[in-house]
Amino acid sequence: MLNDNKLPNTLQEAILYFSDKDVCLELVSSLRWEDGIAVCPRCECSETSFLKTRKIWKCKGCKKQFSVKVSTIFEDSPLGLDKWLIAMWLIVNAKNGISSYELGRALGFKQKTAWFVLHRIRLAMETGSFVKLSGNVEVDETFIGGKAKNMHKAKREAIIQGRGSVGKTAVMGLLERKGRVLAKVIESTDRKTLHKEVKDNVEQGANLFTDEWRPYRGLDEDYIHQVINHGIEYVKGNVHTNGIENFWSLLKRTIKGTYVSVEPFHLERYLAEQTFRFNER
Repeated sequence: MLNDNKLPNTLQEAILYFSDKDVCLELVSSLRWEDGIAVCPRCECSETSFLKTRKIWKCKGCKKQFSVKVSTIFEDSPLGLDKWLIAMWLIVNAKNGISSYELGRALGFKQKTAWFVLHRIRLAMETGSFVKLSGNVEVDETFIGGKAKNMHKAKREAIIQGRGSVGKTAVMGLLERKGRVLAKVIESTDRKTLHKEVKDNVEQGANLFTDEWRPYRGLDEDYIHQVINHGIEYVKGNVHTNGIENFWSLLKRTIKGTYVSVEPFHLERYLAEQTFRFNER
């Protein structure tokens, strides 16, 4: 098992560190098989032998050979682990994200390849948690895309019936103060949808902070629900949604400044990247 203290802290260190293919193999292997026993991805047999000259394993059960890349985000890619791990390092350490053009230039391959790598890594970041948010939790929604994406809610509500419109994607966010943030694409900002997401992701009895949007009404049956009316004020003691709104600002700044635009179909993965970076900061 590699020592976490030896992992690179700077880009220069990362390039030198991951240039050793044996180090890359050892790192990925130790993360995939924590007990040090390689398990066949085809038949799940733990009786395997490592072929040092080819850097692959052979299963004694099904007699098949496999590499550490099989059944991972690295599978079916001609890129070596050295490129993949440097790309991961760049993505995790880029506060405002990194575009496929930037990644391609940094690692010396085409934008199309860089785009593929980025989306595979974002897929790996889509790891859910079975632990619900608790304590003080801020809840809010926003819209990504379209001309109303940066419009204040009060104005947007008057223009967009039901807080939704063609060309805009609704996103819901839940932030545990001094803890994690969750963000996901939702089909609607109606009462049924918002209540379900809150109940699925927040422990009963938690302190819940929202704005005055009507569909949030009724949450006080299961939560200590406190409302901040943005038409009057933005902070009232500890009643505010500033934390999740700051996350929205960071998300939109990243999309506009780094990625320029994001297709709605891929938005979930961009959200996964941003929440991962926020939660692991």
